[in-house]
Amino acid sequence: MTDVEEIVRRAYQAAEGKILDLKGFNDLFSDDGVIHAGKNSYRGEQLSHVVMFMGKLAPDVHRELHRVHIIGNVVAVELSIMGTFSGVFESPAGIIQGNGARLDVPCADFWYLEDGKIKQFDCYVSVSVMLEQMGIQPDFGSAVKAQESRT
Repeated sequence: MTDVEEIVRRAYQAAEGKILDLKGFNDLFSDDGVIHAGKNSYRGEQLSHVVMFMGKLAPDVHRELHRVHIIGNVVAVELSIMGTFSGVFESPAGIIQGNGARLDVPCADFWYLEDGKIKQFDCYVSVSVMLEQMGIQPDFGSAVKAQESRT
């Protein structure tokens, strides 16, 4: 195992539901480290927001790493985020309480390391699969109504 892979694996371990070591996770990042998740970017103390979000959603969250590819100081990971939707999902419309649904969400993560620290982490989660597994259906009717009101 290379040093960069070991650092990334420590980040995943810190994000496990039974551990959730937010400080340990943040400490793996450089001072100017950043996480890109969806349209959001997180820096500084906000870095652990991604970990906290999944921990609130599925307190037993586990990331199953399927393939790990090392390309110099870049670690590319194919994985699944697994757990039970027994926590809360903070949606734009309000809080949705967990229903016990099992999650197995495909993801791809890209970690960029520099001088033994994580400089950048890009996280790509299949949100549509996650919402479907949670039993949350998109509100297509609202989208159609909004479109009709603009014409």
